[in-house]
Amino acid sequence: MDITVYLKEKKGLVDAFLHSYFSSPITQKRLQDSMVYSLSAGGKRIRPVLCLAAYEACGGEAEEVLPWAAALEFIHTYSLIHDDLPAMDNDDLRRGKPTNHKVFGEGMAILAGDGLLTEAFALLSGFSVRSPRITDRAVLRVIHEIAQAAGLQGMVGGQAQDLLSEDAEPDAETLSYIHIHKTAALIAASVRVGGILASCAEEHLLGLTGYGSPIGLAFQVVDDILDVEGETEVLGKPRGSDEKKKKMTYPKLYGLEKSKEKARELVDRAIGSLEIFDEKAEPLRAIARYLLERKS
Repeated sequence: MDITVYLKEKKGLVDAFLHSYFSSPITQKRLQDSMVYSLSAGGKRIRPVLCLAAYEACGGEAEEVLPWAAALEFIHTYSLIHDDLPAMDNDDLRRGKPTNHKVFGEGMAILAGDGLLTEAFALLSGFSVRSPRITDRAVLRVIHEIAQAAGLQGMVGGQAQDLLSEDAEPDAETLSYIHIHKTAALIAASVRVGGILASCAEEHLLGLTGYGSPIGLAFQVVDDILDVEGETEVLGKPRGSDEKKKKMTYPKLYGLEKSKEKARELVDRAIGSLEIFDEKAEPLRAIARYLLERKS
């Protein structure tokens, strides 16, 4: 299959939903503008697309779970806004555009992130138009799943360790903790959410978990590699920013070649976990290969 066509199609679905969701003005227009600015700044929508692809692999239609997929993008975008703040990574560019706080100020950027995070859970819990296969029990399970992946046991915990580990001597255990929690947790949850909403059999959910976890880690390993080898114009941010901030990364600990080998091993493991699925899971397999070869 042509994965670029698939990704473009699914990204279009997600973008259309996001545009529709924020089409009505709210009282605090400046806050809304700040939230929409970062949501609309680009990106491949990998997390929501993985959710849609997993749901399809379990026999569903992508349009049925768009609200839950979009909520994942809300959470991811909030994390990027906060990650760019002066108190965190202090970045000026994100996806080739000025970061949120550079345009709207630090206070409004913080509030935009807060707004996107809380709005995500309003969306996760409040959307009423569902496929008959999507049960209230499944929705409750999804909310818990995403909260864990985004919170102390996931992304926030990983980001905290990332901050604490700046300028520290890299070690395998700490590096693994940071990457698994900061990046892989929400990506793995995105895949599992698709299966949970489809009320798939437990063995299929185990297969999706076996796919999502290594894919999430591979995504971050490739990010680390691109920070060394990528082009600033393609990355949308300065190359070498991890080294400049003395971040703990795979290339710093293992070198580039071993890092690339690790990424390939993770992708192979992920694809192998999908053996229980038929051709409906081909987009998931293709996304895994795509993530390994991406340039941004």
